[in-house]
Amino acid sequence: MNKIGVIGAGNMGSGIAQKLAQEGFNVVMIDTEQKFVQNGLNRIKTLLDEGVKRKIFTPQKVDKIISSITASTDYNLVKDADIIIEAIFEDKKVKEDLFIKLDALCDKKTILATNTSSFYVKDFSDKISRPDKFIGMHYFFHPAKNRLLEIIPAEQTSKDTIDQVMLASKLHGKTAIIVKDAPGFAVNRFFVPFLNEAARMLQEKIADIPTIEEAAKRAFKIGMGPFLLMNVTGIPIAYHAASTLGKEIGDFYAPAKILKAQMGKNQNWNIEGDFDESKIKEVADRFYGVCLGVAAALVDEKVASIEDTDRGAKIGLRWRLGPFEIMNKIGIDKTYKAVKAICEKYPDFNMPKILEKQKQLAKPFDFKAVDLKIKNNIAYITINRPEAMNALNEAVFKQLEENFNKAEQNENVKAIAFDGAGKAFIAGADIRFFIKKIKKNRIRDIYEFTKKGHNLLLQIENCKKPTITILDGLSMGGGSEFALATQFIIATNAGSMSFPETGIGIYPGLGGMLRLAKQIGADLAKYYIFTGAPLSAKDGLDLGIITEITTPQQIENSVQKISDKKISGKYRQRNIPEKYKQFAAAFSNQNIKLMLEQKPPQNIEKEIAEKILKILGYKAPLALKEADNIINAQTEKSVEEGIKIELDLLEKTFATKDALEGLSAAGRKRPEFTSS
Repeated sequence: MNKIGVIGAGNMGSGIAQKLAQEGFNVVMIDTEQKFVQNGLNRIKTLLDEGVKRKIFTPQKVDKIISSITASTDYNLVKDADIIIEAIFEDKKVKEDLFIKLDALCDKKTILATNTSSFYVKDFSDKISRPDKFIGMHYFFHPAKNRLLEIIPAEQTSKDTIDQVMLASKLHGKTAIIVKDAPGFAVNRFFVPFLNEAARMLQEKIADIPTIEEAAKRAFKIGMGPFLLMNVTGIPIAYHAASTLGKEIGDFYAPAKILKAQMGKNQNWNIEGDFDESKIKEVADRFYGVCLGVAAALVDEKVASIEDTDRGAKIGLRWRLGPFEIMNKIGIDKTYKAVKAICEKYPDFNMPKILEKQKQLAKPFDFKAVDLKIKNNIAYITINRPEAMNALNEAVFKQLEENFNKAEQNENVKAIAFDGAGKAFIAGADIRFFIKKIKKNRIRDIYEFTKKGHNLLLQIENCKKPTITILDGLSMGGGSEFALATQFIIATNAGSMSFPETGIGIYPGLGGMLRLAKQIGADLAKYYIFTGAPLSAKDGLDLGIITEITTPQQIENSVQKISDKKISGKYRQRNIPEKYKQFAAAFSNQNIKLMLEQKPPQNIEKEIAEKILKILGYKAPLALKEADNIINAQTEKSVEEGIKIELDLLEKTFATKDALEGLSAAGRKRPEFTSS
């Protein structure tokens, strides 16, 4: 998959083309007139130039992106494309005519996709001769920046088409959710009523615009309220979206009269003024009743899963919590009460069955964070929390264990592969869990959590069936330790490993030090553990840690090939390539002693020595000392004995002020360690 066509050079089309080109695809962007094509190119160049100013791109990268885009009015240029994405204005007849034209023009292999937000996908797939190769790809504004992509199969869309589009979405950095072909799909189904209900409350004089804005921002922890959002994206878009939902589903979704009137004025909403604190709760509860009720209804109708609905809100709309996470936070009883008030107000909106059931259960919703799929006798276990970069927490470990046990006990499964959804494999443990436990003086909980993690990783390492990590993205900390516990690692060029723990006041606590040292030697392992330096896929292959480097398209073939290999030699003796030996030498016992005293390592190139010493200056001294002691103590020990050494020091480390400081500062500021 290499060439993708985009039809339409407007805001959406040019943004889609830009994102695809940024991620290495050859893109052909087509529009009906040269002036539209040029306008699209100008938009792309303007955004990329802004990226250069913000140091996101280099001028050389921008040149490469632009050179990957062919902009034209000639439709013949897309006839051999792998996928063509339609992103023209929302006119059903014009879209139908376009797809009939593309169907006749394009190769049999070409997948046709629509970016529609107003029409059923089936309305277009039914008009062409290749309905099996037709699908919805609904991007969110701005498509070069917003990571969410709704994938909408029609009834006749083939599994192969879905798989290819899911792969394409991953290759251009999108987090894809699969959604039923239904009005509003998933995200707009509850987002458009959010905007519309704001207008209704204004119309009913429940509150003024500044108060409604403030209530929305507090309720959903967002930076922009509904009226400002409508001003930014266009009031006509909100009106037409609500009109479509109203026609398809019912009057509850139909646009407020005041929304139509504002569109007729051709003016933005006036959002200036002070809010009325006394009305915030009433407005927030009304928002909760509508948005949470609609989210529950779409899950009832199997439009999307609970998890994907939340994912859509957090990634596509930038809500801090998804609708079902909000329900859990405010409580099922309060949620039910708020939705019931909406049901009473709007006779054509009924209480969703999923909420009725949850109220009877009197407990929060459970979320599925790990998926199990068996294909060609391989069990694929996917950590599916892309919005959190697949970070490990108690629920994830519990579900990993459950799915691993199912796969291990399944006689038809010959190998078990682990991967992560989105751009990361696993970006470490969920730091919030550690901070919460430290502040509550419940460090023993961290110990128990870590011990359970060790037990699972030992199971995976000692499994009689081959266990394989698919490293198609970054892994950090606990993610890299997880990968090292499997018997094989296959990676793409996007794969990498790193151990940032000593920079946040702790040491790698899931066996990473032990397993890394057993493969590449204690000194070189200390280099990666102490500095947090990334270990690329190429480095991992050179050092014998990674079994094979493959492409995203060939992952399943590589897994199949490795699944037939004999499990042996993971901790074999190996020759370390020459280019790594200086890094190992820098971390000899003698040099570590010097560096912990802030003195440069001896017999090392000056530039390398200075760089290493500078890096270590940002690390937690206590964590460095503990890591050094643990790795030394683990030498010549079995894996089980080495794990005990790590666990025995864990509570002491997490009780330090440096641990709380480092964990609390992570991702926000440089921590200030006090060696206490």
